[in-house]
Formats: sequence, C-alpha cells, structure tokens
Amino acid sequence: MDSVPERKGSNRARPHEISANAKPGESETNAVARSALRPTIRAGVSILEYSKAYGDIELGALIEALSDQTEKVTSGDLGRGEAMLAAQAHTLDAIFNELARRAINAEYMDNLDRYLRLALKAQAQCRMTWEAVSSIKNPPMMGYVRQANIAHGHQQVNNGSERSSGSHRVRENPDMKNRLLEEDDEQRLDTGTPQAAGTADPELVPVGKVDGSENG
Repeated sequence: MDSVPERKGSNRARPHEISANAKPGESETNAVARSALRPTIRAGVSILEYSKAYGDIELGALIEALSDQTEKVTSGDLGRGEAMLAAQAHTLDAIFNELARRAINAEYMDNLDRYLRLALKAQAQCRMTWEAVSSIKNPPMMGYVRQANIAHGHQQVNNGSERSSGSHRVRENPDMKNRLLEEDDEQRLDTGTPQAAGTADPELVPVGKVDGSENG
C-alpha cells in the first residue's frame, strides 16, 4: 500500500490539494498520475463531493482517515465494515418507511404504485445488507463435494485412483456371446441344408399351381 502523502501542517489556503511524493528517478507527471490512481485518493474525492453537509473538509485529512480504515481491513479487522453495513441497513429501513408512508397518502394510483415499488426496493436492499453483515459475522463453511457422473442405468464415481497399468479406454470383448445374429446377409440362424418337401406330413405338402382361369 502506498504511503499517505505527507502533510506538513494544515493547508487552510488550499484544503482540497494534496502533495504527491515522487519516487527516486520518477518524474512529477508520473507521481501525480500514480497518486491519482490510489483507491483512497479517488474515494476521498468522491466522499468530499457527497459530504458538503459537514462543512469544508480537508481532503488530505480525509485521505488519511481512509488509509487508516483500509489498513485495518487488510489486517483482518472488519469491525468498521460491520458497523457501516448496520448503519446503512437502518438508513434503508428509514427510506422504506418514508416511501411507504408517502404511498398510503398518495392521491393517484400511479403515485401509489411508484412509491410502493421504491419502498419495496429499499426493503430488499435492507434485507441484503443484513445478510452481508451475517456473512461477515458467520462466514460460510467451505467443503469439498465428491464428484459423481450419473448416467442412465448405472453410476460411475470418479473418486478412486485409476490403475497405473493397462489402457484406460474400454476395449471390446472378443468373446461376446450375445452378438446379434443375422446382422449380415450371409449369416442365418439355421445353418442346415434346405431339403425338398415330401409327403411325410400331408399338411405341409406343397400345394400345386393354381390357375384361376382353369380352376374356378
């Protein structure tokens, strides 16, 4: 983390200016650009614009306070974050109640619908904020899930170690007993020699040729 720009006393004449400390061999332009990209400086400028209700705040002092807070977060102290989220949840609850009050007092249906939509959005944000506080106070447990490939008719679990020898690909069994017969035209179920029909079984004796025009 970059060090906070040095402040030698309070600069009341120019309270919104900060000094950029250049590194050895660094030009002034690069030093200013590097300082402008610091998260605390960028956040300080934005906070300054939204904090005019508090009077004239010195930018350098604001950046120092932000740097102290970021150092606590990086060291694992999230107390400031918990307090901030809790305060924001109460603020969102106040917004919800104000919008709900305006909705019930609205004269037209369009205004009532608009106020209720905004009120419910504030309520949802309030709930999400409290969930964020809960996740900080009680971090979710990390676990490992055993992988399983499920297919139709069988289940294959990829958790055990594979055999070191042999191919990993499935090979066709050359001694398959249930190979489909008659998959080729030359292959037949009955391999015996065809015999001519005889008179041993009269019911199976071939019928003679029938000529429809002669045998009415």
